[in-house]
Amino acid sequence: MATVLQIVPALESGGVERGTVEVAQALVEAGHRSLVMSAGGRMVPELESQGSEHFTWPIGEKSLWTFRLVRPLRRFLRQQRVDVIDVRSRMPAWVVWLAWSRMPAVTRPRLVTSVHGFNSVNRYSEILTRGERVVTVSETLKKFLITQYPRLEAERIEVIHRGIDTRNYHPGFEPSPSWVTEWESAFPQLQGRYVLTLPGRITRLKGHFDALDILQGLLQRGIPAHLLMAGGTDPRKQAYHRELEGHLSQLGLEPRVTFTGQRSDLREILAVSDAVLSLSTQPESFGRTTLEALSLGRPVLGYDHGGVGEQLAELLPEGRVPPGQTSAAIERLADWATGNAPAPRWPHAWDLDTMRRRTIDLYETLTGR
Repeated sequence: MATVLQIVPALESGGVERGTVEVAQALVEAGHRSLVMSAGGRMVPELESQGSEHFTWPIGEKSLWTFRLVRPLRRFLRQQRVDVIDVRSRMPAWVVWLAWSRMPAVTRPRLVTSVHGFNSVNRYSEILTRGERVVTVSETLKKFLITQYPRLEAERIEVIHRGIDTRNYHPGFEPSPSWVTEWESAFPQLQGRYVLTLPGRITRLKGHFDALDILQGLLQRGIPAHLLMAGGTDPRKQAYHRELEGHLSQLGLEPRVTFTGQRSDLREILAVSDAVLSLSTQPESFGRTTLEALSLGRPVLGYDHGGVGEQLAELLPEGRVPPGQTSAAIERLADWATGNAPAPRWPHAWDLDTMRRRTIDLYETLTGR
């Protein structure tokens, strides 16, 4: 049995945090001791109910005061007899490094650092490349790290794609009749329309202006398209939201665009969409929502870069278009709308069980178990 400590700033919400809880559960099920250190949050009760131990430390605070935790952490690692540390954020990684690097090499835990996004390239971010193994969530992110950090050897990098629970996301999933009735009542303007869904928060990076260009092109071809912008707006992004609304007003598209606001039923929304869009102007490290839509059997049209490009290359090559090429996207969707939409590949290996198994295999390899 190995003792594995995962460290994140907090356990409130988010993909990194969800992955931490998922790996922790798999560790317990595999007979290992699972420890998680964070400032706490809404996910802690779930984590502890599954058999993991949580330790509340303010290890993610971006303050010089956080470095006072270096010595206590070194003592903690000895007392808890930690075999593997997996640190998943930059500030905690600095504390871990200062504690770990001054421990005797023959007795200290094995060190894993996990990189989940395209962080700014600087010395602060570089700390996440110092692990004995560096986990990334896509080949694109691996190439980015190798290019930006020449001292990071490729053999230290382990690509472990995030996974989704294919018991909840699969082509046979259908929303409940009660949900469908409520949905149709709330959004009657979607009836008889070719529904395009652009999931994600209302931020400039998500490509909403490109989505409006695509919608306009489809309407000009006589396709009764309707665009769903499924996501909430951060209070700090209200100016962008107003700019977006002003643009669609200038185009005369208000009757053909619906803002759903923040929703907790995105799975159901994706399942009833005719096509899903992924138009991020910058490459995403992974693109979980895209994978969810593909797993539900929905055709996805996305820009061919980042983790989304990798997913489409394997699961729906017909869904790839060059970034920014809205004309190509219009032609592709116009063809799909006439009944020629392709079906994503199923089953696939981008599932939760594969992610958890490969992560635990890495831990066990490092500890010789």
